[in-house]
Amino acid sequence: MKAKRILSEFNNELKLKGFKAFRIENDSSATRTYSRKEFYKICLTTGKSIIHYADRSFEQEGTILFFGNPHIPYSWETISTTYIGYTCLFSEEFLKQSERSESLLQSPFFKIGGTPVLEISEQQRIFLNSLFQKMIEEQESDYTFKDELMRNYISLIIHEALKMQPSEHYYQTKKATARVTSVFLELLERQFPIETPDYSLQLRTAQDYARYLNVHTNYLNRAVKEVTGKSTTTHITERIITEAKALLQHTDWNISEVAYALGFDYPTYFNNFFKKHTGTNPRSLREEMV
Repeated sequence: MKAKRILSEFNNELKLKGFKAFRIENDSSATRTYSRKEFYKICLTTGKSIIHYADRSFEQEGTILFFGNPHIPYSWETISTTYIGYTCLFSEEFLKQSERSESLLQSPFFKIGGTPVLEISEQQRIFLNSLFQKMIEEQESDYTFKDELMRNYISLIIHEALKMQPSEHYYQTKKATARVTSVFLELLERQFPIETPDYSLQLRTAQDYARYLNVHTNYLNRAVKEVTGKSTTTHITERIITEAKALLQHTDWNISEVAYALGFDYPTYFNNFFKKHTGTNPRSLREEMV
């Protein structure tokens, strides 16, 4: 019960403030179960590990700086018996309050074909350590403008990273098609559930996903078909139809709002799409469910 309470308090605080910094060696189970769907991550760590990021894997030993994007699946295998460092988590909404946020989030560190891992020298480690320590100290302070100060520290870390060389110790996984398919399926699922009619689906076509994944559309289609037996478009269509049925059944949004939330410019397009794949129109389905 105590562990669940700590976990709940951690996640509630993170969502409320949109930011959290902590020492990894003091990391409780709560800090490892935050919602990756919502938060960017920057880690400064010393130890030996393998990081699987999209369709690449990075085997590292020593001190590294890692950048995690909530829209790109990754996993982390710790090999060292001792592992120390710092982590900060922040939401896109938190950083967007800064005028410089858009360019920072478009840096190569947060892109799927970019460079999420940097090797850090001892001198760089000492300087970056000081920035993380300041963040941890300030987040507990009563300073009125501490959120802006946190954004400045994040900005400074990213700018320092831009001066560094990316790690070259990476390799493609043996079964690249399986990894690309896994990334595609997770990206697809991460767009759901849709919780507000003000949101509009960002990735709707195979081309959208291929562009986001930095691969050719034909390659993505071949990989997904080979691994799952279904086309990329079929996966997208089935997931949109599933979400459409849930929205029609469990919300009071009108058909136009449901259409917009699912990425359709006009309700007519949504009606035609829905009828083609279900044999009925959205309004009739909603009336049947009442």
